[in-house]
Amino acid sequence: MAKQATLQVRMDADLKEKAEALYREMGTSLAEAVRIFAKQSVQQNGMPFVMTANRKNTYGRLSAYANSTLTDQEEGAMERAMIKKHEKTD
Repeated sequence: MAKQATLQVRMDADLKEKAEALYREMGTSLAEAVRIFAKQSVQQNGMPFVMTANRKNTYGRLSAYANSTLTDQEEGAMERAMIKKHEKTD
């Protein structure tokens, strides 16, 4: 049996509702869309779409939708989690 893991993501409630409605119309769920995104990322060894900081480019405009409060809170989260994990094991 495969190991199971839980992923928690903070996002705007309105965005979540709209995404859930979109994927429901497509016959799937937001959770399944996240799993598909993760699988495609691993298969492509990167983002499954092009991202750029160039705001003139369509994909570069994605940064305009980022929640700066959450981005600031989450920056360095992986490093903090690893430090915390290793502090507990020492």
